[in-house]
Amino acid sequence: MLRRMCAGFGMLGLSGLLGPQAVFGASALPAPHFRPRAKRVIFLFINGGPSHVDTFDPKPALETFAGQQPTGELYKKSKGTGFMPSPLQFQRCGQSGIDVSETLPDLGRIIDDCCIVRSMRTDVPNHEPALIQMHTGNVQPTRPSMGSWLLYGLGSENENLPGYVVLRPTPKIVVGPALWSNSFLPAEFQATSVITADMKVEKLIANIRNPKLTGTEQREQLDLLEKLNRLHLAQRDGDAELEGQISAMETAFHMQREAMETFDISREPEPIRAAYGDTPFARSCLLARRLVEAGVRFVTVYYVSSDNQPWDTHTNHDERHRKLCADGDRAAAALISDLKARGLLEETLVIWGGEFGRTPYAENQKDKPAGRDHHHTAFSMLLAGGGIKGGMVYGSTDELGMKVVENPVHVHDLHATILHLLGLDHERLTYRYAGRDFRLTDVHGRVVKEIVS
Repeated sequence: MLRRMCAGFGMLGLSGLLGPQAVFGASALPAPHFRPRAKRVIFLFINGGPSHVDTFDPKPALETFAGQQPTGELYKKSKGTGFMPSPLQFQRCGQSGIDVSETLPDLGRIIDDCCIVRSMRTDVPNHEPALIQMHTGNVQPTRPSMGSWLLYGLGSENENLPGYVVLRPTPKIVVGPALWSNSFLPAEFQATSVITADMKVEKLIANIRNPKLTGTEQREQLDLLEKLNRLHLAQRDGDAELEGQISAMETAFHMQREAMETFDISREPEPIRAAYGDTPFARSCLLARRLVEAGVRFVTVYYVSSDNQPWDTHTNHDERHRKLCADGDRAAAALISDLKARGLLEETLVIWGGEFGRTPYAENQKDKPAGRDHHHTAFSMLLAGGGIKGGMVYGSTDELGMKVVENPVHVHDLHATILHLLGLDHERLTYRYAGRDFRLTDVHGRVVKEIVS
């Protein structure tokens, strides 16, 4: 009754008595559908698509077929010099004996905490649609991102920080904000995007300090703005976007207190910072750990540099892959180890992977060392923590790494499994818009229960 009175303003007085969490608890999705294995997610997104045959899916048969052209149905005809063996050695790592490339020694050391899915597949081997599908479940930029869905379904654990944070060292990301958009979900479920090129708190979060007003004076000012904004909102029939903007102002005020500490990685002991490394990706991984430790629900860390999709190795693949892994391996392993040491890994799902893989055969461009093209019919992803079985490999590809031959996992299945780990039924997590119910997995998806502990 209170929610319906005066466009919902009756709840404002009640929220002062019961607290914001109690009011959120009265909404349609106050809690998980069942007991969750995880409470939060860190997605280490490897922009451009890492090669599965050079990371977690060794294919010695490529030596036998080196130089031969691939046959069968291909998305586009190969114009290169045929199958290209990986020059890398693979070692059996951990007690589980999982094969891991020599370029990923740190992840190899903690592989018993990880699950390697070798049977991933997606619909299109082009960056834009594949990126959008991996983030939103749809190949077109019209749907909410996975992080927005989780925030909608579960809410935030910390009212003083955003529930969904995107970390990226540069604004130059293929597709861009559509990857973390709330789309038709209410604006409060939009991600907060943070540029991590300069890790000073004042640079990470603009205008975090008020140079003139004290906290008490700001609170009085914000209370007045709140009243004016609510009057403005009442004249516009409770516009959801406007409601989200009003909520964002309140969150921004709370962030002045907490973000100054949470976003400041210089507070970390030197040995911890050294373990991650001192690169943009490494610093973002460390910040991601601090954010989930403070109750942020979903954090995406994008691996980008001056090249907006550095793992897109169309040329000089072997050399570029080695350099990229040296950075990505150390930081990712440090994050997983750090979470485990702090007792956070059990409730934090870590995902490492890109939008697709790379071809087992060569791509050749004039006067440049050979590269690998996009490959969507088979690729690998790493998952750790958050209810995932460690020390296991799920699914397999054919002897050349061309197609999945056992236990295929589509992007929709990955999304359904992530939601399941956080206590959400992907078929029940819906939002009605434009006359029908939408969900992250649309009309697809199955939970890969074999990898759930």
